[in-house]
Amino acid sequence: MAFASTPAALPSSRVVAPATATRRSSFLTPLPVASPTPAARRATLVAATPSAAAASTSPAAGAASTKDPLLVRAARGETTERPPVWMMRQAGRYMKVYQELAKKHPSFRERSEVSALSTEISLQPWEAFRPDGVILFSDILTPLPGMGVGFDIPDKGPVISPPLRSEEAIKAVHTLDPDAACPFVGQTLRDLRAEVGDAAAVLGFVGAPYTLATYCIEGGSSKSYSAIKKMAYTEPALLHSLLTKFADNIAQYCCYQIESGAQAVQMFDSWAGQLSPVDYDLFAGPYQKSVVDQVKAKHPDVPFIIYISQGGVLLEKMAATGVDVVSVDWTVDMADARARLGKSMGVQGNMDPAVLLGSKDLITERVEDVIRKAGPTGHVMNLGHGVLPITPEENVAHYFKTAQNFRW
Repeated sequence: MAFASTPAALPSSRVVAPATATRRSSFLTPLPVASPTPAARRATLVAATPSAAAASTSPAAGAASTKDPLLVRAARGETTERPPVWMMRQAGRYMKVYQELAKKHPSFRERSEVSALSTEISLQPWEAFRPDGVILFSDILTPLPGMGVGFDIPDKGPVISPPLRSEEAIKAVHTLDPDAACPFVGQTLRDLRAEVGDAAAVLGFVGAPYTLATYCIEGGSSKSYSAIKKMAYTEPALLHSLLTKFADNIAQYCCYQIESGAQAVQMFDSWAGQLSPVDYDLFAGPYQKSVVDQVKAKHPDVPFIIYISQGGVLLEKMAATGVDVVSVDWTVDMADARARLGKSMGVQGNMDPAVLLGSKDLITERVEDVIRKAGPTGHVMNLGHGVLPITPEENVAHYFKTAQNFRW
């Protein structure tokens, strides 16, 4: 369920020391934030580099970067020489180097909450494919302990224990202080900016309020979504109170990521596609907009992307939240998405991830088809969902090469 991105042994310059923190069974408190010592090269680089916020205002930083990364320019609606390209879940299980690292660090929360490991994993696809976006390796549930909500991610998937199904439990959800609760996220983003510079955009991401509420009320993943829908239909005020808390907290978390170095952010509302249009307008759309409005009030120039799985019928509603880019899943033809959204709305996507299981000729054909239908203005090339774990790395490499070699 990780929404960040997965080659053999790590390069010698990127060896990560074993985590010293003992793995814990407690749901509520975050993993210890003391990270293992990063590789000497990165440690030296980070120590010599000011924070992202300070660097952005320094004369030296301005002189060194004559223009924003390609992805940022495209997401702001500019016409670009080629589409920027990255993949959802681009760091993760399909990469052999990730598989080897995961054997040494089997806890997902350790991999995502120890900044040296998260940085290492985030950079694996960068070193292999040079995507135009380098996304934080993390999880949409990561900020929950900072709100008083316990979770863990064993092999079977996320578990929220106990689930939030009472007024008392929902009242106990409190304001998030991202710097206190998730300092490892800020450190990872600063490290990524130091490593990547402006050669690619560093991307942050968050889960939308309705999706977080779904996990918390269901107690984990669900096929029927019966617990949250029961609350929606029998105790709507209770659900609205939780969604309001999540919207405010996620907006703060999003701003924290930007202030730590993220140059664009994506919000995932994974389960909003399971709502009827009328229920989307009640329980998802308004809270998406609340997050966007709060973030844009502080960071109006930072591109904001929204993605909803199976959200093809919701494109216009997604655009109405005030985002800069609507990420389109593969069930919608990109030409139709463009026609429905208009030229002023940026689009991301939207090749079917399963195409990467096919031939290189097919991959070339489908990548170029999406690009041509999206046009040269305001398009970020991506998949219509996360890359599949069984995807051959050579096919991923071909996907990136095809998009990077394209010229208008």
